[in-house]
Amino acid sequence: MDAESSNRQIILLVEDEPNAITLAREACELCDPPIRLVVVEDSVEALTWLSHNSEDAMPQLILLDLKLPKLNGLAVLRRLRMDGRTQDLPIIVFSEICEQSDVLLSYQIGANSFVSKPVDIIQFQKLLGDLAEYWLRPRDESHSSAVTK
Repeated sequence: MDAESSNRQIILLVEDEPNAITLAREACELCDPPIRLVVVEDSVEALTWLSHNSEDAMPQLILLDLKLPKLNGLAVLRRLRMDGRTQDLPIIVFSEICEQSDVLLSYQIGANSFVSKPVDIIQFQKLLGDLAEYWLRPRDESHSSAVTK
């Protein structure tokens, strides 16, 4: 891995749709700075990948598809929230179909956000840029906390 790649923020994408994976990869390269995307294509692979990584190789954010083969995204979310190594990782659940029951259950289980799955490169780039800005970039201390006297 080169120095530029190692300095990128890591997002773990748990997604089984080839088109969405392609869009996400292209969008990550267009972000400034580029985002390092790790892709796993099913829930079991995601849980295995996370369990075999050291603390310093963990992603800074997980983008989790709701509709996955083997275990659905909510089952994966539940397992991640019960694991001490991943319980505090920001997890964004996304889906093409945003049913109110799925959204509510995602939040109850511990999702940090629920978003509609982007359908094109522009939407994916905007989503990843927004997520990186909010979850991955360090906050300016002078603006992030209120000072009380």
